[in-house]
Amino acid sequence: MAIGFPEFVENPENRCPVILLLDTSGSMRGQPIQELNRGLAAFREDVLKDAQASLSVEVAIVTFGPVRLMQDFVTIDQFTPPKLEAEGVTPMGQAIEYALDLLENRKQTYKDNGILYYRPWVFLITDGAPTDSWEGAAQRVREAEERRRLSFFTVGVQSADMNKLRQIAPPQRPPVMLNGLDFRALFVWLSTSMKRVSSGKVGEAVALPPVGWGQITT
Repeated sequence: MAIGFPEFVENPENRCPVILLLDTSGSMRGQPIQELNRGLAAFREDVLKDAQASLSVEVAIVTFGPVRLMQDFVTIDQFTPPKLEAEGVTPMGQAIEYALDLLENRKQTYKDNGILYYRPWVFLITDGAPTDSWEGAAQRVREAEERRRLSFFTVGVQSADMNKLRQIAPPQRPPVMLNGLDFRALFVWLSTSMKRVSSGKVGEAVALPPVGWGQITT
């Protein structure tokens, strides 16, 4: 067992990693960011109701506007939702690349410690359009999806550029437009999905609950 990772000694459960890739640019100021913060709290609360999921689901939070690692990977029982604040532009391409690198490093850590893991989820939430070059990031997302290395979800809020998001999202999983600012429903859905995944076998396909919190745009 590698020294320096006592969490795997104390909790050798299979891991179910999810990266929340959250737009905190200036346009999210006010009610949107408040509702997003409430949604994160609801996510933690809901996963904690399931003993297995609270030990298996690991969350990391990357925000952009500027790109920051707000929370490195931690199991839900150790997770305290950060209070997000809105500022800056929307470097979405850079944020996606950062999240994909973070995920590769975490997967290597699992392997080094003999920990099995479910297919990771990356969950992008934005109300705008990228202000940097994003084509390379979109290419990486599509390749990773094709190789079944992750599941990438794209959620547009209010004035999001759905046309750009369609080009970033994997073809088999088009972006979803959130109903209003119903982040709570979105995060409860994410929690329910994580519970289903973490109660199954690694590598097994799981039926996800219906998306009642938004409209799929094709």
